[in-house]
Amino acid sequence: MADDQTFHDDIEGYCGRLSYRAGETVTLHVSTHSARFDVAVERWGATRVRRWEATGVPGRFVEPPPDADSAGCRWPTTIEIPVGDDWQPGFHLVTLTARDAPAGRDVAYACFVVRRRTDDRARERALLVLDTNTWHAYNTWGGRSLYTGGSTVSHARPFGRGMLCRPEVERDDRKARPVRWGEEPDVDGSIFQSYRTEHDYPAAIGSAGWFTHARRFVEWAERAGHRFDYAVSSDLERDPDALAGYDTVLSVGHDEYWSAGQRRAVEDHVRSGGNFASFSGNTMFWQVRLDDGPGGLAMVCHKYSAHLDDPVVAAGDPTGMTGMWADPLVGRPEWELLGAGSAFGLYHRFGTATPRGVGGFVVYREDHWMLRGTGLGYGDVLGVDEGVVGYETLGCPLTFDDLQLPVARPHPGLPADIEIVAFTPSSNLMVGEYPASISALSDQGDAEFIATRLYGDAGATNLARVRHGNAVMLTCRPFGPDGGEVVTVGSTDWVFGLAADQAVMRVTANVLDHFAA
Repeated sequence: MADDQTFHDDIEGYCGRLSYRAGETVTLHVSTHSARFDVAVERWGATRVRRWEATGVPGRFVEPPPDADSAGCRWPTTIEIPVGDDWQPGFHLVTLTARDAPAGRDVAYACFVVRRRTDDRARERALLVLDTNTWHAYNTWGGRSLYTGGSTVSHARPFGRGMLCRPEVERDDRKARPVRWGEEPDVDGSIFQSYRTEHDYPAAIGSAGWFTHARRFVEWAERAGHRFDYAVSSDLERDPDALAGYDTVLSVGHDEYWSAGQRRAVEDHVRSGGNFASFSGNTMFWQVRLDDGPGGLAMVCHKYSAHLDDPVVAAGDPTGMTGMWADPLVGRPEWELLGAGSAFGLYHRFGTATPRGVGGFVVYREDHWMLRGTGLGYGDVLGVDEGVVGYETLGCPLTFDDLQLPVARPHPGLPADIEIVAFTPSSNLMVGEYPASISALSDQGDAEFIATRLYGDAGATNLARVRHGNAVMLTCRPFGPDGGEVVTVGSTDWVFGLAADQAVMRVTANVLDHFAA
């Protein structure tokens, strides 16, 4: 089934921007075959709370242009949503219901984030930055994503079905599906494929979107009494004061695509003493550019062919190349900030990458503050029941000290003071080793690509260097003792443990409380 499900439903829509300040006005752009439709806006935190609605809005069908995937839909404003000064910061789901559509195809979703006003004295000390650049990278609505042949993806188009809201299921929508007693791993991803095709969802639902990762973190955190303000990925580049006044910046889920401005903002924040917590896998792997076009904001990333195709390379600015941050042409590997990177372990329980792997973090430093109150000791496994280590990960080059405890092996760019709390083996994949059900490269895999770009070729020795990796939990101070602290929990699937695993909840709370103190 094609991933592009443009107008699978009778109604589609998107907001003019992904984030607004309290007091601003949201523009909603809708196209529908129905004569009338209804709009409901809910803040989605610990619960869903309705903030605004409109009924019987006149509908109009506007054909999406053929370049909607890269240049946006360019639909006119259908209705405006005033964001009240009393609206609490957070993620807001926009539900569009077409009155004349057949059941099952009468509902679509859009979204926006409400940010705290800059002069609001009630601002929180922590800021959650939703990984929306990654949502756009995986979104196939209108044609192509960065995974299906595109190099430019527009922010001004609807999200694919299921990326923002869908019924919750136990495991079928997970790309690294945890196994239960007596089960065999689903190496080919057949269960995920069957689920998403049966419900007409794109493959993106297993990798990105509000519902997959951030929603789980926010629901748990707000129920547990944690409070933070909100922003989206592009805010950190477009707003030079986005991080001003915050002690801590949070990232969760699959924060894979970072612009230079976004990275600069976070690094400046940490360099000046602020803290950064990343509960994310494959974090900061690709550099992207944000461009303003006639259809609105768009994101450019040439990925695997950037060293050949990105115009900035020929223009003499390879550091701006939209390829790997770790590529020698860019020269700014993600592990300079995070203490870990995808070159040292990218996949766990995905395809043939450790398909029977433990699925949790093996504890080594049980006396570390991150593990306080968990009851876990040396050699115990954190998060195994919910498979919190899964899909995509971050690793660190490791060796062992005289006490047989893991320490970071010296490597160019790694911070000097990394403390390894827990880790588990993670691998990389060559062509032919990915789940048969997903789209993958036909001429090389991530293993061949990373080995070639970082080490010069994909020979046996270099392939082994990128295949034998790990998923890691660590702390570090990348800018020395005068800078802030960074916590890296390197797995996309960490958030799946927040619903039921008490130790996972405790570790996450320890990080938030540690930075709040």
